[in-house]
Amino acid sequence: MCFRKLIMDQLLEVLLFLFFPTLVISFSNNHPDTTGLNSFQWRSSRPHNWEGSDPCANWDGITCNQSRVTTIRIHSMGLSGVLSEDIAQLSELEILDLSSNKELTGPLPQSIGNLKKLTKLILVGCNFTGQIPYSIGSLQKLEFLSLNSNMFKGSIPASIGNLSKLTWLDITANYIEGPIPVSTRTSSGLDRLLLCQHFHLGKNNLTGPIPDELFSSEMSLQHLLLDGNKLGGTIPTTLALVPNLSILSMDNTHLTGQIPQELFSLRKLVTVKLKNNTLDGTLDISSSYNKDLKLIDLRSNNITDINDVDEEHDVQILLDNNPACEKNSMYCSGRSASEPDSLYVTEHNNCSPSPCDSNQIPSPNCRCAIPFKGILIFTAIPILDLGNTSRYNDIEKALSKLPPVDSVSLSNPEINNDEYFQVSLSFFPKGKDHFNQTDVLSISETINFDLPGPYRPFYFISESYENYEEVTKESKWSRIGIDIGVAAGVSVIVLLLFVGVYVFFHKRRAGTGSDTLTMNATRFWDATSSSGSVPQLKGTRWFSFTELKKYTNNFSTENEIGSGGYGKVYRGNLPTGEMIAIKRATRGSMQGGIEFKTEIELLSTVHHKNLVRLLGFCLAKGEQMLVYEYVPNGNLKDALSGKSRIRLDWIQRLKVTLDTARGLAYLHELVNPPIIHRDIKSANVLLDNRLNAKVADFGLSKLMGNDEQDHVSTQVKGTMGYLDPEYYMTQQLTEKSDVYSFGVLMLELITARKPIERGVYIVKLVRETMDENKDLYNLHALLDPAIGVGTRLNGFERFVDLAMTCVENQRADRPTMGQVVKEIERISKLVGLNPTDDSRSTSSTYGVSIKVSSSNPYSEESFSMSGGSSAPKIEYC
Repeated sequence: MCFRKLIMDQLLEVLLFLFFPTLVISFSNNHPDTTGLNSFQWRSSRPHNWEGSDPCANWDGITCNQSRVTTIRIHSMGLSGVLSEDIAQLSELEILDLSSNKELTGPLPQSIGNLKKLTKLILVGCNFTGQIPYSIGSLQKLEFLSLNSNMFKGSIPASIGNLSKLTWLDITANYIEGPIPVSTRTSSGLDRLLLCQHFHLGKNNLTGPIPDELFSSEMSLQHLLLDGNKLGGTIPTTLALVPNLSILSMDNTHLTGQIPQELFSLRKLVTVKLKNNTLDGTLDISSSYNKDLKLIDLRSNNITDINDVDEEHDVQILLDNNPACEKNSMYCSGRSASEPDSLYVTEHNNCSPSPCDSNQIPSPNCRCAIPFKGILIFTAIPILDLGNTSRYNDIEKALSKLPPVDSVSLSNPEINNDEYFQVSLSFFPKGKDHFNQTDVLSISETINFDLPGPYRPFYFISESYENYEEVTKESKWSRIGIDIGVAAGVSVIVLLLFVGVYVFFHKRRAGTGSDTLTMNATRFWDATSSSGSVPQLKGTRWFSFTELKKYTNNFSTENEIGSGGYGKVYRGNLPTGEMIAIKRATRGSMQGGIEFKTEIELLSTVHHKNLVRLLGFCLAKGEQMLVYEYVPNGNLKDALSGKSRIRLDWIQRLKVTLDTARGLAYLHELVNPPIIHRDIKSANVLLDNRLNAKVADFGLSKLMGNDEQDHVSTQVKGTMGYLDPEYYMTQQLTEKSDVYSFGVLMLELITARKPIERGVYIVKLVRETMDENKDLYNLHALLDPAIGVGTRLNGFERFVDLAMTCVENQRADRPTMGQVVKEIERISKLVGLNPTDDSRSTSSTYGVSIKVSSSNPYSEESFSMSGGSSAPKIEYC
């Protein structure tokens, strides 16, 4: 049987490789750029036109010149994978644009510096990691370098200063740290980028001071964005030498001292954003001759006075939360812009939409089509009347002029957690109901680099477009030829034959993907162990004991990654290469059949990205095993105790809290019937390779039953210290029992203390210690030092208030998990954490590989593994 399966598996893989190259992007050895293209190691979530042996023959996103690949533009195509050093073989490549493929990850190879003809390197909105290669400084023809919204870390390579033709530098929203490099006798720096018009360096961890040498009168710089860094120091007076500077954004940058008066004399200066610093002294623009200056935002600084502004100046000055407000209130309170109308949606253009097909929606012109969607983010937009819908109309009209676009629908205008203004966009095609690949690429590139307008700088991150305009069979055969078509048809018939045989044997053996267990699984289900009927499964498979034994190398000690009272956990590898974690019960500690069945059924039917995903189970030969996704960072308990060597700061703890709350809210409010977890604790919250949290271990979970019940009468089970006292006394279990446990977990997150430690109960200790009239509620002595004491714990008091509300003795006084999620989202916004998410979404993984400690990440209480989302910076002790 095993030999037959191996032969069939290998045969199917070969046939899929030969006849469906759209699933795995692979290239014929006959083309000179084969090695370089294979370096991408991509996989696509859906098929595309990458057929045949010649990538220069009308392949989507590939442009050639004299049979050599010169352009790779592949936006929003659901690509996943990494780049290898072989990319250097694409020696004629001029443009590489892989934007909005969120599953592209791993570091950029150093060999990218060998692409000597590259003019544009654009990787906006991916998940690339590691340091920006120093070799990028070898790309002497590079004009555009856009690496924003990734996970790059390390410092800015000083070699970028060698890029004498660079006009656009954007590394916004990464984890770049260290100083801004300037030239020395032995190295280059950004001060040498005399042609560069855009320094977009915001939302990183750069440290200062800002070098005086960075600026000169020879620079072409127009936009200088340094907001959201840790630069500190004063504003260099040399900045006033830059003649074309129009937008200066240094919000939240730890700046001190006075603002150089000369700055406001720059003739092209329009916007100055300096809020949330400690700038002081007198604001003096009275001698400025610049009549184009429209905004000076100095909110939350230490400005003590302002000289009277010339009446000829039409400039908006914002000085809220400055001492100057005590002397002159005309620049304080009420002059700031209104909030955006978050409910705004583009109206239909004097027409009535007709019903559309299920995958289409009506455009503003009432034409049914499948829109191309994305988010447009304005990184330094001047303070406008964002409540004025005419502003949105202007954006819609400008974008509707793009050649392949019939109309644009704008919605959800808001200030995001980075304090950038953003809108959601839906583009509708002109004269058809689908966009093609060229249309999508054209829209994205035009928005990011060619679209003029008063609202720059901005960038566009698009969603994956799943419904490209289909190529007709006739045009396809005309490209490939009748002979090849006949051969392909015969091949497909052969392939289908083999697939049918494969599926027949495979289903007889395993039954993967079925809604119920297969015959073999049913046979092994032990109906005598109080397990009742065979569990009903969705998307979960039965594994044989022989399979799991093989995947773990006979359950070897080398693959053992955890142990506890229940049993042991082993690491395993599926034939596909996917890593799994196998929770194997010891014979004396196996769950009862009902509990085992409950966990299998619940995990196979609930799907949320903050709940652990069950891959399968095994019940055979006296064995009880559950198979989960492998996750490298263990559980929250080990992270808080230091056992896993992961150090969580305040923002990361907020993110873990929010993830956990969303998982529970899904169980309570979106599953029918609702599910009560009944064992929420730090050991049952798992952290994936990007520190996203998932709720695990559903062995004690309970269904609420019919809608008329507000509780379930049941024997008290759970973990001491987390137990709801009302449930303990009455044996009446409700969703509010999970809320209580979650409140204890919140206190554990800020103290890193066990719920009961040396006889002291954490809830009682916090309640007796806290003083709402003192800083941090007087809880300094109880806080975990690793949380970041000494830094600003924004939202801390509201976090504690929420936790204490969750642990009220009476369940009627506790909030619902849905209310908890909303409050944590509000707290998250105070620290700049982006809580934008959809708690209704189904389970999904966002694979970003981060190298972790080689020490064992699993504790004795953590047996369930998973994957997740977001993009933290992981720090190890």
